[in-house]
Amino acid sequence: MSRLARRFLYILLAIAVTLLIGTVGFTLIDHYPPFDAFYMTLTTMTTVGYGEIHPLSHAGRVFNSFLIFFGVTTIFIAIGAMTQTIVEREFGEAIGKRRNKRMIDKLKDHYIICGYGRVGRGAAAELHHSGVPFVVVDLNPERVERAVVEGMLAVAADSTRDETLRRAGIERARGLVAALATDADNLFVLLSAKGLNPKIYVATRAAEEGAEEKMRRAGADAVFAPYSIAGHRLAQSLLRPHVVQFLDFTTKDVGMDIAIEQVRVSERSEMVSRSIREMQIGRDVGVIVMAIRKGDGRMMFNPTADTTVAGGDYLIVMGRQENLETLETLLAEPPGTRK
Repeated sequence: MSRLARRFLYILLAIAVTLLIGTVGFTLIDHYPPFDAFYMTLTTMTTVGYGEIHPLSHAGRVFNSFLIFFGVTTIFIAIGAMTQTIVEREFGEAIGKRRNKRMIDKLKDHYIICGYGRVGRGAAAELHHSGVPFVVVDLNPERVERAVVEGMLAVAADSTRDETLRRAGIERARGLVAALATDADNLFVLLSAKGLNPKIYVATRAAEEGAEEKMRRAGADAVFAPYSIAGHRLAQSLLRPHVVQFLDFTTKDVGMDIAIEQVRVSERSEMVSRSIREMQIGRDVGVIVMAIRKGDGRMMFNPTADTTVAGGDYLIVMGRQENLETLETLLAEPPGTRK
């Protein structure tokens, strides 16, 4: 339960207890009928001042005096607490929005997730787990609030508008996920993103058959059809269960420190033009080279030990997280050569 909900619950509970005490008191002391006792308590607490419904005894007036003090005090405290809550919420939202904007304005080489439905939430969870910066954009305020509660930066606006993408830092972003409900909206986001930042990597969701090819022609770097992928994965789990288990083991968080990663070879790395055998990746670093994506886009699977690497190549490797980090350092630009 939220702090706001708890505060309102306490207020309602205090009012209810005061009403109950007043009703029971008038009923027992001056034998008021229950409804008359409740009505007398209500008029006393709200200071309406209609007077006594039935004549009160001396004991009844003493009780009523205490009820006036505690009842009116309770009402004023309740009004003050509710006013404070509303003001705090309004100021809190305003301050939160300004803080959110400042944090987004500071982001660089981040990712933008357009759409926070099931696909968008899955992408956000993976990016969050990887520790990379990203911004969620969704038109639905409830989804945006959910993202904020989960500790994410978010913008409540229409992803298909250029101004919205600018608010999310599209010019400084490294990649974008278009995960809106319709292919038309995702295509619109794709075109807008590429127009504002031609170098950005865009992965889009395609729901309808034939949309994948259109997305690629429009400039999408990656297109995913969730339903088609799910069906393919289900079939593979029946035909090749051990292969699927292996892929799950290396691509999901299953409590083991084994992962498949892509590591870029810097043009200034000391490993440029060396063979895999000369680099001694398997012996010294402890990772397995599964493939090499060359700078021209060719993919070399299971490269031999004599295969040489060039600047701009990507090594697709598998190993423990600390070993992968060691390889990234090895293939990066030496610190002394950085400007």
